[in-house]
Amino acid sequence: MGTFKKEKNRRSRDGTSTDGMANVKVKGENFYRSAKKVKTLNMYKEGKAQRNARGEITKSAIYQSRDVPQARIEPNRKWFTNTRVISQDSLTAFREAMAEKASDPYQVLLKSNKLPMSLLKEDKNINGLKQHKAKMTVESSPFSEVFGPKAQRKRVTIGAGTLEDLAGEAEKNLGTYHDKVEHAKYLKGEGEGGDTPLALEPIFNKGGSKRIWNELYKVLDSSDVVLHVLDARDPLGTRCRSVEKYLKAEAPHKHLIFVLNKCDLVPSSVAAAWVRKLSKERPCLAFHASITNSFGKGSLISLLRQFSTLHAKDRKEISVGMIGYPNVGKSSIINTLRKKKVCTVAPIPGETKVWQYISLMKRINLIDCPGIVPPNMNDTPEDILLRGVVRIENVEHPSHYIPALMNKVKKHHMERTYDLRGWDDYMTFLELLARKNGRLLKGGEPDVEGISKMVVHDFLRGKIPWFTPCPTATDPDGTPVVEGREGKLGEMPKKRKRDEPDADGVSVTTQNVDKNEDEEEFDGFDSAGGSQDGSDEDLDINVGSDGEEEGHDEDAEDRISLGSSSDGEEEDEIAENANTTVASDDSSESGGAPVIVNEDKGGRSNKRRRRWSVQEKGENSQ
Repeated sequence: MGTFKKEKNRRSRDGTSTDGMANVKVKGENFYRSAKKVKTLNMYKEGKAQRNARGEITKSAIYQSRDVPQARIEPNRKWFTNTRVISQDSLTAFREAMAEKASDPYQVLLKSNKLPMSLLKEDKNINGLKQHKAKMTVESSPFSEVFGPKAQRKRVTIGAGTLEDLAGEAEKNLGTYHDKVEHAKYLKGEGEGGDTPLALEPIFNKGGSKRIWNELYKVLDSSDVVLHVLDARDPLGTRCRSVEKYLKAEAPHKHLIFVLNKCDLVPSSVAAAWVRKLSKERPCLAFHASITNSFGKGSLISLLRQFSTLHAKDRKEISVGMIGYPNVGKSSIINTLRKKKVCTVAPIPGETKVWQYISLMKRINLIDCPGIVPPNMNDTPEDILLRGVVRIENVEHPSHYIPALMNKVKKHHMERTYDLRGWDDYMTFLELLARKNGRLLKGGEPDVEGISKMVVHDFLRGKIPWFTPCPTATDPDGTPVVEGREGKLGEMPKKRKRDEPDADGVSVTTQNVDKNEDEEEFDGFDSAGGSQDGSDEDLDINVGSDGEEEGHDEDAEDRISLGSSSDGEEEDEIAENANTTVASDDSSESGGAPVIVNEDKGGRSNKRRRRWSVQEKGENSQ
C-alpha cells in the first residue's frame, strides 16, 4: 500500500478520510489542491476586490459596494444632550482639592486616566485665551495656507494687553539678555573697561558635556523612580533644579526621592533639619553609604518596595535611577544596597563614565548614572571646586581657592585638624603646614600649591569638619518656628530641656575626665548645629560604641548616633562603649559638694559600671 498522494486520494474516494471534506466538492479542487486548501486560498482573496484586465472593479470586496442601504437612527432626545457635565463651582472645588493632594509629597495619584486632567491642570503662567485662539487657528486654517507654496507667514502676536505690560516684558527680556552677554564675556575673559576678568578654566566645564547629558536622559527615560543623591554637607549646592523642573514638566508620573548621603559627616541635628525641610517638597531620607556599617538602608529598601507594589499591576519590575552631582556617592549607595562591590567607586569625580544596570532584587533594578553639573550663571569657580566637581590636580593655582574654603570652616576646626596655631591669614597657614609636613621646594621655600591640593582633598573627603546650616523658618516677629522633631535624627526628645539659669546664680561646671592627651582625636563637632558659643542646652553625653551593645537607658532606643561631637569648650567629650546621661542636681546652686553620678546599665555586671564625678569649680555667686 502506498503512503503518498495517490494513496491519500484513494482514501478520499473510498470515504475513509477523517477530515470531513471527503464528500465536499469545491471549485478548483484537483490532484494538487484539496478542498480544504482551496477554501483557505479563497478566504485570503475575500478581502480584495476583483478587477478585469482594464482595472475596473467587477466584484466589490466586502463593505466596498456603493449601494448602501438607508440608515435609520432612533429618534431619541439623548443624542442632543450632554453626556458628562460639571459646573464651574464643582470644577474649581475639585481642582483645589486635587492641587492640595498633589502638593503632598507622600501621596500618589492613582487612576489618573479616569479624571479629566486637562481641565484640572492649569498653569497660571499660560494665557488660556491666547492658547484657545492658537488652537482654533490651527483647526480652522486650510492646509494650503499652512503648507506648500501658498503658505502664509505667521503673524507676530503680542502677548501684552496694555502698553505698561509691553514695557515691563521688554525690560525683563533686556535684563536677561544683558546677563547672558556678561556671562559669555566672563567665560571668554573679556571685559568692558576696568579690570579684565580672568577667563574661566576649561576644567570647570566638566560634567556638562553632551555625552554625559545623553547618559542622563537615558537613565531618566528608563527609570520609574529617580533617586536624587545630595551631599548632606551642602544639599542646596548639590541639587539639580533643572532636572527636577524637567521631570515635573515632562514626566510627572515618575517618582523623585531625595537621598541625603554622607550624613555621618554632619551633626545629627543638622541632618534631621535638612530632612524636615526637604521632605516638604519630596520624600527625603538620610543615608550613610557603607557596605559593612550603613545607615538608612532599611528605610530606602522599604520605600522602593512600596513603589514596586504600587506599580505591580501595570509592570513586572521597576527601575530606580541614581542622579546627582559627581562624587556625591551614587555608586556607593548601589554597593551598599547590594552588600558587595558591583560598581566602581573612587574619591575622585568622573569615575562612572556610562550608565549601568544592576539587579537589586526580583522586581527592582538599579541604574547608575554619571555625575552631571547643571549650568548655573551664579556658580563661581570656588563653588564648583568645593563641591567636588573637578579634580584638584588639574586646577592651576589651587591656593587661590583656600580663602573660600576657610570661609566654610571654623578656625578652631582647622587648628585641631592640623595641630597648627598662631596664624592669621591663609598664606601663613599654608606655609606653616608645608614646613610641618616637609613640603619644601628648592631653597627651602614652602610648596604652597602642593599643600593647597592636600587641604582641598581633606576638605572634600571629610577630614575637615564643615557643613551648611539649614535655614530656619521664622515668624513675622522674628522668632524661630519649631517644626516636627527636633534634636537628633530619628529621636523624639523625651526629657525636658534645662531652663536657662540666671547668669548671677550659676557657676561654671566642668568634667574631670582622665584622658591621655596623645590619644585625643578630633573626629566631629557639636551636635547642636555648629553653634560657636559652646553652651550646653542639656547635659547629655553621647558616647559612641566600638562594636559593643549600647546601654539601655531611656533614650537608647530612639537615639541614632551619626557621629561624635566636640566644639569650642566641649573638647572633653567622653568616647567610651556606653551611652551615659549626666543630670544636673539642685545642690549645685547651694554649696560646693561634688555630685556623684552613677551610670545605670539596667542590671549589667559591675565591670560595665563606671562612675564619673562632676566637680564644681569657681566661686559660688551670691
